[in-house]
Amino acid sequence: MEGLNREGQWIVMMGFLVSLGIFFLAVVISQSTLVGQTTAEGVLEFPKNDIQDLRHEILVVEKFERDRNPPTSVMKNLSDDFATIALYRKSAEVWYNYSAYDCHNGKRAVNIHYNNGVTVYNETTQVYYVPC
Repeated sequence: MEGLNREGQWIVMMGFLVSLGIFFLAVVISQSTLVGQTTAEGVLEFPKNDIQDLRHEILVVEKFERDRNPPTSVMKNLSDDFATIALYRKSAEVWYNYSAYDCHNGKRAVNIHYNNGVTVYNETTQVYYVPC
């Protein structure tokens, strides 16, 4: 009688293996959706456009200062306005400063800092201009 039920044991064992495979796939799929969601949230929270807009405007102000040489009080007001607008509109801390003009190699360093509590961005850009 024992010899008659060996095929039944194979059927039960294969059913067990198939159920384990389905369980494993369900775990993998549920984890992949969780990882995909957190990755998408991280991408959405990164303020790439805010940083690009800020960088562009700071370089425009730097060019304005270089071309027109306004009083330092005007430049201080512009810096304060950048910080205030970024704080109220984007809840971000923003500051920037320039190095002195270097007439020998025609470069000037512009330091930009952006921090919104999640993303911290620091950049030092070399701006080229016509030497003195």
